[in-house]
Amino acid sequence: MNALSDLLSALLRGVFRVVLFLAGLLFVLSFLAAAIVVVLGMSLWSLLTGRKPAPLVLFSQMRERSRRYTAGAWSAGAATSTADVVDVEATEIRPSGVARPLTPIDRPSR
Repeated sequence: MNALSDLLSALLRGVFRVVLFLAGLLFVLSFLAAAIVVVLGMSLWSLLTGRKPAPLVLFSQMRERSRRYTAGAWSAGAATSTADVVDVEATEIRPSGVARPLTPIDRPSR
């Protein structure tokens, strides 16, 4: 009787492993199908609106920044010029809508 129970338990373990493998395969394939549907939907939407999909734009911006800074943009020669900097006088807008220039007392100390 011991040999028969060993055979049945081995057969049951094998069937259980196959069922779990098929369930995992079904999960992976359904996840892949859902991802394909989302990618196709986003592509169709971008074609209809005439704009690039947001993840593609974000990825291309990150790749461009990475390429720019690895090429030495952090060096002193690539710093922004003073013509790019705009200096403005700070003003406080009161609830009445009247602007008043900040006094040295209002400004935070540096």
